[in-house]
Amino acid sequence: MILKLVIPLLATIVIELGVLLFLRERRRRVLWGSVGLNILTNVPLNLYAVYVGAGLTMAGVGEMLVMLVEALGYWWLMRDLHRAVAYSFLCNAISFLLGEWFLLVFLL
Repeated sequence: MILKLVIPLLATIVIELGVLLFLRERRRRVLWGSVGLNILTNVPLNLYAVYVGAGLTMAGVGEMLVMLVEALGYWWLMRDLHRAVAYSFLCNAISFLLGEWFLLVFLL
């Protein structure tokens, strides 16, 4: 059970930090904030997926909620709404797509 939470969380943190660094974000407050936001959003999303089960539709709805929460978190950290939404969208879209790709390639 723990692995079903820790592995996706660590993968998400690594991917999203990579996206932020690729976007040339260097502020430690934002980078550490990203780690905190991912702990706040990824764990409940994966708990829901493990215990309730989530089809593609529910995964999409869950990701949209995560993007909204993380956009608000980035906005709180940066006070730049446009950049906060862009960061949240790009980080979550890339980590979601890479996660789905990983599942298709390695687990099916």
